[in-house]
Amino acid sequence: MMASSYNAKEEDGHHSGAANHGGAGAVKSKKPDNTAFKQQRLPAWQPILTAGTVLPAFFVIGLIFIPIGIGLYVSSNNIKEFEVDYTGVDISSPCHPCAKNFSWNATTPCPCSVHFTLEQPFESNVFMYYGLSNFYQNHRRYVKSRDDSQLNGDRSALTNPSKECEPYRTSEGLPIAPCGAIANSLFNDTLKLYYIDSNGTRNEIPLVKKGIAWWTDKHVKFRNPGGNDNLTLAFKGTSKPVNWRKPVYELDPNDDDNNGFTNEDFIVWMRTAALPTFRKLYRIIQKKSGSTPTLPSGQYVLDITYNYPVLSFDGRKRMILSTISWMGGKNPFLGIAYITVGSICFFLGVVLLIIHHKYDTRNNSADIPN
Repeated sequence: MMASSYNAKEEDGHHSGAANHGGAGAVKSKKPDNTAFKQQRLPAWQPILTAGTVLPAFFVIGLIFIPIGIGLYVSSNNIKEFEVDYTGVDISSPCHPCAKNFSWNATTPCPCSVHFTLEQPFESNVFMYYGLSNFYQNHRRYVKSRDDSQLNGDRSALTNPSKECEPYRTSEGLPIAPCGAIANSLFNDTLKLYYIDSNGTRNEIPLVKKGIAWWTDKHVKFRNPGGNDNLTLAFKGTSKPVNWRKPVYELDPNDDDNNGFTNEDFIVWMRTAALPTFRKLYRIIQKKSGSTPTLPSGQYVLDITYNYPVLSFDGRKRMILSTISWMGGKNPFLGIAYITVGSICFFLGVVLLIIHHKYDTRNNSADIPN
């Protein structure tokens, strides 16, 4: 029988011969180092799932989620909402002539009016939205087609926009401001709302156009080019987007704080939607003093300046009037989701409890039978 000697260095991959000679032909071991991390000896915690821990968890989740879901669902249902589709697809629609004959190349706007009735009064502040359907603002090339440096007032980006804006980067040899497909497709319908009183008189509803954009967008992300208070001179040497009828410095010439890149209608549009059917805030109808409802029940007229064609991509347009609650606008999905998850957890808890009591055959006695 031959005796063999144990060498720890050899086990770790350090051969004595190679170590003594230090030759270049030494074989390097692929064995991981003898550490707690590489040898997987780190302390760990593994939960042991038992009926005493799983069942209470299911019941607690169910008892918490169901009341929250009910509260969210009731709060969402208390929000009043009214929609008016003015696409003009139907022949009977007042906007049908505009929808059929209007195009991006049209030089004159097409007016139309839609009558509707509010069955219930709207209290508190009322938010007016415009909604579009089958409009994919989430397309990758569309989302990238913008120049944030230009929108932030960078002078160099104003005269030399990003290549991401192609094919809406230049027009007639001049840089486009604002450049890109998002800005080029700016929603430009004009909406006015009138209340018809008992005498048949049209009373215009005041619509507030300030305060509809995010504060960070208005004061941080979007800025006009500096160096000149006159926006006409600030944007000199640039061209308007292809589908626009007027340059960016004429979006609201009566209010310098709402003109150019800081125009709130423009800022709202530039925040792209995630889904093809979306709505964007257009105006705010502020609450009246006293107990008078903001929008009383009765007859209304929506005057539309039809500038935005949508039939070319099978789209739809609509105007939405809505109130809000502490959780935002009308959205019953969140409440339904909470109720569903809570109900499933509670049901599973009951089922597992029955199975546990019916099939638990463990011997609770410490004595082992012969």
